[in-house]
This record gives sequence, structure tokens and C-alpha cells, in this order.
Amino acid sequence: MLTRGFAEQFAQEWIAAWNGHDLERILSHYSDDFVMSSPRIAVLTEEPTGVLKGKDAIRCYWKKALELVPHLHFELMGIYLGADSIILHYEGPRGKAAEAFFFNEEGKVVRAAATYE
Repeated sequence: MLTRGFAEQFAQEWIAAWNGHDLERILSHYSDDFVMSSPRIAVLTEEPTGVLKGKDAIRCYWKKALELVPHLHFELMGIYLGADSIILHYEGPRGKAAEAFFFNEEGKVVRAAATYE
């Protein structure tokens, strides 16, 4: 089971990685075969389901996203803790978002789902 301390540390590091526009630092939080879902995937890629699998595919998507939004900056608004998941509520250049992260035993994200206002 995840702890509040783990959730807070993950949130601070995740936000800092995105605000630093450091793609490899961002990806360091995820397992190699993680799954990401977001309605923005369908907009920026040729994947109409909005779901990508694996670091290589998601690396390409996030690289493109970072290039398209060079002023990207997230402000953390809330951290919500589950047994094996964390939800981060944050605001970015396109408004408010909430993202759910599910973790494996090694503390790496195996599935993430981004939602937007």
C-alpha cells in the first residue's frame, strides 16, 4: 500500500520533471511497458483510442507535446492517495487536469490516465 510520504515525494518530483521539460526525468517514473491514456493522445498522434503502450511510443508523444507547448508549467493543486494509486490535481497551460497513476511493487507507474476540465 502506498503512503502519504511516497505520494508527496512522487508529486513533487513529477511536477519538477515536467516543469524542467526533462523528458528522460519524466519517463524515469514509469515502467518500460506502462500504459497511458489521454484524450490529447488522439489529437497529437495517429492513435484514435487515446491510449499508448510502452515508453518508446509515449516518449514520442510527450516529446511532441513538449515541443508544441514550450512554456509548459504545472502547478500542483492536490494529491489524492489510494491503495495502489495516486491522483494529482494540477493546473497547466490549458487549464485544470487530474491524472491517476497506478504503481507496481517497485514504485513505478504501470498505468496512467489524464483527464482535463
